[in-house]
Amino acid sequence: MATFITFPSWIRAEIFPSLPIRWYGLMYVVAFIIAYLLIRVQAKRGEIALDDDGVVNVMLYCVFGLIIGARLFSVLFYDGSFYYWTHPHMIFWPFRNGQFVGLPGMSYHGGLVGAAIGAWLFSRRYKVDFLLLADTVAFAAPLGYTFGRLGNFINGELFGRVSTAPWAVVFPDAPLFSTNYAWVREIADQLGIAYQSGQLVNLPRHPSQLYEALFEGVLLFLFLWFVIRPKRAKRPAGMGLAWYMIGYGTVRFLIEYLRAPDENLGYIIALGKESDTIALFQSPLNISLGQIFCLAMIVIGTLFALLLYHRHKET
Repeated sequence: MATFITFPSWIRAEIFPSLPIRWYGLMYVVAFIIAYLLIRVQAKRGEIALDDDGVVNVMLYCVFGLIIGARLFSVLFYDGSFYYWTHPHMIFWPFRNGQFVGLPGMSYHGGLVGAAIGAWLFSRRYKVDFLLLADTVAFAAPLGYTFGRLGNFINGELFGRVSTAPWAVVFPDAPLFSTNYAWVREIADQLGIAYQSGQLVNLPRHPSQLYEALFEGVLLFLFLWFVIRPKRAKRPAGMGLAWYMIGYGTVRFLIEYLRAPDENLGYIIALGKESDTIALFQSPLNISLGQIFCLAMIVIGTLFALLLYHRHKET
């Protein structure tokens, strides 16, 4: 009896096999719609001075900035091949070998920076307080990108490290492991996976996309929307953004221990006694690039919250 889950064969990345429309792209559309509706709810309740056109415009500014930032961070920091450094015209070109492939590779942290710049530009043009606007977007964002992580799961990408947990999933496109390695044979034997000497096997992995959808998405949204947001009138503007950065950074940092780092980058900091394979969690002292960005979020968010608190206390 298998003690893991096989990725459902009926799940396909394409919505229609004959058309280049993927569930991942649709999930982004759903995410933007949800964020729009939640920002509109806050505007209707008088929490920020935005009319219907203003809500649409701030979404356009943030989405445009998000796409640019997410793509730039992905190709410039995570790609590892330096191809885009010498071919910058290909960064936003959605075709490869005559086929439409969209923009594969988007970085959350780059999207955050891009969306923040977009919100800042909107605030400058339309004379809206930037920190109040940032809080409004921060309260709406987590529930939106929950669907982005579901899109990652449907694509069978951004999966986690190898795991023997009963809910671990065998992703069909995950890299295979050689049974020449003792740890591969040990896990295969433990899970009852048959193999021959030297054979490549596909081992189950943490469904880290679903972990992120739950913790970075649903639970973070509930915390921000129902705990932090109701007290926004009593707190200085910007506190919502600070709590968002601290909350997301902390949760994502921890989940990164279960999520497989990019193979072309590996560990940025490898201080653990074991760091010979990124496919397994071996030590909390082995840190990925994503975790470094998350630590930066936590530090910046904490310092920002302290600054806002002291400024508010003095007034």
